Amino acid sequence: MGDDYPSMFRSEPMSSVELYIPREVAHDTVTELGELGNVQFSDLNPNVNPFQRSFVGEIRRFEDMARRTRFFISQIEKKRIRFTFVPCPIRHLSLLLDLVLPVQLTELDEVLGEHEARLLQMNESYKTLSERTKELIEARYVLRETAVFFDKAETQQGEVRSSFDESSAPLLQYDDRETQHSSTLQSELEFVAGTIERSHIPTLERVLWRLLRGNLYMNHTDIAEPFVDPVTGVETRKNVFIIFAHGESILAKIRKVAESMGATLYPIDANADKRADSLREVTTRLEDLQTVLYHTGLTRRSELMIIGENLSRWQDVVCKEKAIYETMNLFNYDVRRKTLVAKGWCPTRDLVIIQAALRRATEESGTNVVPILHELPTNKTPPTFYGTATYQEVNPGLFAIITFPFLFAVMFGDIGHGLIILFAALYMIANERKWARTNLGEAIIGSPCSHFCSGRYIILLMGLFSLYTGLIYNDIFSLTLHLWRSGWDLVNMNGMEVGVPTGRVYPFGLDPAWRTADNGLVFSNSYKMKMSIVLGVTHMTFALCLQLPNHIKFKRPLDIYTNFIPQMIFLQSIFGYLVVCIIYKWSIDWTTRTTEPPSLLNMLIAMLLSPGKVDPATQLYPGQGFVQVVLVLLAVVCVPWMLCAKPYFEWKEMQKIQGQGYVGLDHHDALRHSTDEALENEEGGNGQVAIEQMEEEHEQHDFGDVVVHQVIHTIEYCLGCISHTASYLRLWALSLAHAQLSEVLWSMTLEGFLGMPGITGIIALALVGSLWFGATVFILCIMEGLSAFLHALRLHWVEANSKHYGGEGYPFMPLNFAKLDEKE
Repeated sequence: MGDDYPSMFRSEPMSSVELYIPREVAHDTVTELGELGNVQFSDLNPNVNPFQRSFVGEIRRFEDMARRTRFFISQIEKKRIRFTFVPCPIRHLSLLLDLVLPVQLTELDEVLGEHEARLLQMNESYKTLSERTKELIEARYVLRETAVFFDKAETQQGEVRSSFDESSAPLLQYDDRETQHSSTLQSELEFVAGTIERSHIPTLERVLWRLLRGNLYMNHTDIAEPFVDPVTGVETRKNVFIIFAHGESILAKIRKVAESMGATLYPIDANADKRADSLREVTTRLEDLQTVLYHTGLTRRSELMIIGENLSRWQDVVCKEKAIYETMNLFNYDVRRKTLVAKGWCPTRDLVIIQAALRRATEESGTNVVPILHELPTNKTPPTFYGTATYQEVNPGLFAIITFPFLFAVMFGDIGHGLIILFAALYMIANERKWARTNLGEAIIGSPCSHFCSGRYIILLMGLFSLYTGLIYNDIFSLTLHLWRSGWDLVNMNGMEVGVPTGRVYPFGLDPAWRTADNGLVFSNSYKMKMSIVLGVTHMTFALCLQLPNHIKFKRPLDIYTNFIPQMIFLQSIFGYLVVCIIYKWSIDWTTRTTEPPSLLNMLIAMLLSPGKVDPATQLYPGQGFVQVVLVLLAVVCVPWMLCAKPYFEWKEMQKIQGQGYVGLDHHDALRHSTDEALENEEGGNGQVAIEQMEEEHEQHDFGDVVVHQVIHTIEYCLGCISHTASYLRLWALSLAHAQLSEVLWSMTLEGFLGMPGITGIIALALVGSLWFGATVFILCIMEGLSAFLHALRLHWVEANSKHYGGEGYPFMPLNFAKLDEKE
C-alpha cells in the first residue's frame, strides 16, 4: 500500500476514537477537526430530543441568521445584482471578523438583524409607494378615457339620436328632445368608472346585462401599459371601463359586482372642468410619487450592494458555526470530569494529524488544557472510506477501469468509430482546464454534456479499445483494411471465384478475404459467438477469484472451503471446459482430420444429458467421454457441497459453544453482577465499550437462518452460472448489430455516389457525405455507443459483481467544512 490514500484495492483502515474535550476549547477543537475533514462523529445522545440538547439555543440563533442570509440572497437575485462569492476558511474566522464583521458573533447577529429590518422597511415602503403609484396611474387613465368618451359623445349627438330612432324600442322618442340630449344625459344618467383586469371584461358584461336586464350602457378601452406587481413581478393587463345607468340602487349593484371581480372604482365627476382639474392634480401627484419611488429604489439597491459585498463571508461563517454546534450536540457531557465526550471514526493513519490539530486548537483558545484522544478497541463495522462497499472488501471499480471499456469495445469494435470517440475524449481532456477556469462546467450542469465531460478518461479508454477490437475485426466504417497479404487467393473455377489457401496466416485480425466470401457472415458470427463465451467465462472466473482476498482479509477460512472452492469447481467443470474446447477446436486444422468438427453446443447438451456417450464421428479428442463423466460428477458433487457443508460446520460450532457452558448475549443481564455505571467509571478499563458492543453489535444468527441463506445462495449461484454465461452472448449480438448497421448506412449513402463524375458528383458526394457523417456520429457513435455502454455496465454489475461484491457498508461522512456547500 502506498503512502497516499485511499487505496484503490480496498478502502482505508478506520479507527474508532474517543475524545475528552474541555468545554472551554470545544468550539476551537471542532473547528480544527472540521477544517481537517477526516473525523466522523457518532451521536452519543440518540434518545434525547433535538430540542432538549445542550446547544439548541445557539443552533436556533444561527438558523435565524441563515434565514436572514437566504433572504438577502433572494433580494439580490430578484434585483439581478451580481457578486463574486469567495468562500473563506473557518480557520481564518478571527481574521475575517476583524476585517469585515463585528468582533463577536452576537454583534454579527445584530448587524444582520439591522440590515433585515432596514430592508424590510424599505420593501414595505416601496410596495406601498408602488401600489399608490399604480392607483394614480389607473386614475389618470380613467380620467383620460372618460374625457375622451364624453368629448366623443358631444361631437356625435346627431348620430346617436338617429341610431336611437332606427331601433325598435328607442330610448328617446321625440325629435324636440334632441337639443336637450346632452343635458338629459348628464342629469338623468349617472355612471361608474374604474379599471379591471382585461380577462374579466366579458364576464362583467354578461353578469351586468343579465342582472340589470339591459338597462345600462357600458364602454371600455385597453390600457397599453402593463401593471407589474412589486412583490411577485407578475404583469397584469387592465382595461378602463365606464358604465352608465339610472338610479342609485342600480349603481350600487354595479359597484358590488365590479368590486367582486377585482375592479378598482374611481369617483369621476361629470363636469368637464372638474375632470380637467382632477387630471392635473393626479398628474402632479404622480410625478412627485414617482420621484420618491425612484429614490427609494436607489436607496434599497445601495443597501443590497453593501450587503452583497459581505454576504458570502457572512453566509460562510453562519453555515460553519451552525455545523460546529450541531456537531457539539452529538457529544455527551461528563459532569464528573466537566468535559465533553465525543466518539467517532477516522482513518488510522490520520491519528497523528488529528493530535496535531488538537494541540493547535488548544493554542488558539489560549488555554493549557489539551483535549485527549485515544483509540478504542471495537468490533463494530467501521464506515467505508469511499462508497457503500463492505468495509475493506475488494474494490471492483479498480479492475472495471480496464474491463469496462474493453467489453464496451467488443460490442463497438470499429476503427473509424473508435477514432471519433477517441478524438472527442482528447478534445474534452485538452479543454478541461480552460472549462474549469471559465466555470463552463456549472453552465452545463444537468445537461448530457456534463456527464460526458465527467467520464472523459473512460471515454478515452473506450476509444482506444474500440480501435484495438476494430483492428481485430478488420472493420473501418464497414470496410476492410488490407494491411498485410491475405492468406487466401481467389481462383476462378467453373465460373465461380473460390478461395484457395496460400499457406500464409494473416498476422493480426480477420483476413479481409472473408468480407467477400459467401459464408463470411456465418464465419464472423461463429467467431464472435465463441469469443463472447470465452470472454464471459474468463470475466466471471476473475470475479469469482476476488472472493479469495476478501475471505483471507476477513479471516473466513470456512467460506474458502465451503463456498469459493466448490463454486470454482462447478463453474470450470462445465463452462470452463466449454472454453477449453472452443480454444482447442480453433487450434486444429480440420482439413487434415478424419472426423468432422463437432458442434460444441450439442456436445455440451449431450455431456449433461448422456454423460460418457460420444459419437466417434464427431469426437473432439481421445478419452473425451471419460473426461466429461468426471467433470459432470464434479459439478454434481459441488451442489450438495455448497448446500450442506457450511450449515453443518456452523451447527457444529454452535454445539461446541453450548457444550462449554456459554449462553447467548440475550442472557447477559442475568449473569452480570456489576452495573453499567460501575463499568463506565473504571479508570483505564473498557467496560463501557464492551457493553456497547454487546448492546449494539450483537445479531442473533439462528441455525435455520443459516440454512435458508445457504440454500438461496446455492440455487442462485448454480442457476446464475447458466444464465450469466448466456448473458455474455450480448457481446456477440451487439457487435453483429453494430457492424450490420454500419454496413447498411454506408451502402445506402456514400457507396452509390463515389463514382459520380463532374461537379454534380462532387456536390452530391459532399451533401451525402455530410449526411453519412452526421448519421454515423449520432446513430452509430452516440445511440449505439450508449446501448453498448449500458450492456457493458450490466455485465459488470450483475454477471461479475454478483460473484464477490457485498456492498453492505455505509459511507464515511466526516465533518468537513469544504463540503458544507454541497450539503446545503
